[in-house]
Amino acid sequence: MRKIESVYAPHETHWVGNGFRVHNFIPSGFGLDMKRIDPFILLDYNAKMSVSPSDTARGVGAHPYRGFETVTIAYEGKVEHHDSFGGGGVIGTGDVQWMSAASGVLHKEFYESGFNKTGGDFCMVQLWVNLASEFKMSEPKYQAITNDKMGVYDLSDGGRIEVIAGEYKGVKGAARTYSPVHLMNAKLKSD
Repeated sequence: MRKIESVYAPHETHWVGNGFRVHNFIPSGFGLDMKRIDPFILLDYNAKMSVSPSDTARGVGAHPYRGFETVTIAYEGKVEHHDSFGGGGVIGTGDVQWMSAASGVLHKEFYESGFNKTGGDFCMVQLWVNLASEFKMSEPKYQAITNDKMGVYDLSDGGRIEVIAGEYKGVKGAARTYSPVHLMNAKLKSD
């Protein structure tokens, strides 16, 4: 078990497109040693916010990615993804999308149209995972991992670990990854 070395307060938020108001934790201005956190290259957190109803699409238009994977976890709200390789879908509360940009892809991401029209609470995180050089020119792929497909390990105090990728105490995650990554959501019981 490793000890906690530091705790960081978030910097000011910035907008990604016209829909995602994020705090950037990686690489940020915290002076993190990127070699120590490899293969992770970006972590943006969109804290819970109330989204008003709108007929105007909100999100970020087509932009290129190459050589890494994006992992988007929807804690509240719905996000829709489309890419130039034919991947796409909608993820909602508790779901994960795992896009391997690999050799290159154009993608766009917006609030799902129904959620955009009705509004509601929105909260998500996006993590970028660098691909090893031998996988950077692989074929792009998209995975939508719904909450009911995640491996779950129940904790004795009523909490739970949702295994997205890798393995925890014999429970395997559903994500197929290029890099050996263990990614989990921990839902702890509050006192």
